Amino acid sequence: MSRHTPPSGRPAGAPCPCGLPSAYQDCCGRLHRGTARAGTAEQLMRSRYSAFAVRDEAYLLRSWHPDTRPPRVDFDPGLRWERLEVLGGTGGSAFHTEATVEFRAHYTDRGRAGELHENSRFVRHGGDWVYLDGVVSD
Repeated sequence: MSRHTPPSGRPAGAPCPCGLPSAYQDCCGRLHRGTARAGTAEQLMRSRYSAFAVRDEAYLLRSWHPDTRPPRVDFDPGLRWERLEVLGGTGGSAFHTEATVEFRAHYTDRGRAGELHENSRFVRHGGDWVYLDGVVSD
């Protein structure tokens, strides 16, 4: 795994954007830096949400299935990810090869509140969980 420091500038001990009660550096930051791997599909989904929040393009691309991965991730400078709710899922443990995770991600776009509701699909690729695709709903 490659080591990578995201361009977040998050201070040591800052809360993790994924919503778990841990510091970013000890939670999703470990996955972003490449010092840990996601053990479940939900953990990967949380780490990808955090990567969007801290604008870690390299991690997002590494954790995306090669068949559906875009050439780059464009971050909107006016968009700020605020909060994540995990609503449910299927599969996704060490014993599975496919999984879904349903979530709601809250954001502000130039000061206006919004949310993204998605049911994401994850699969194992090279032994690791990766994001395949998702269905966005209202």
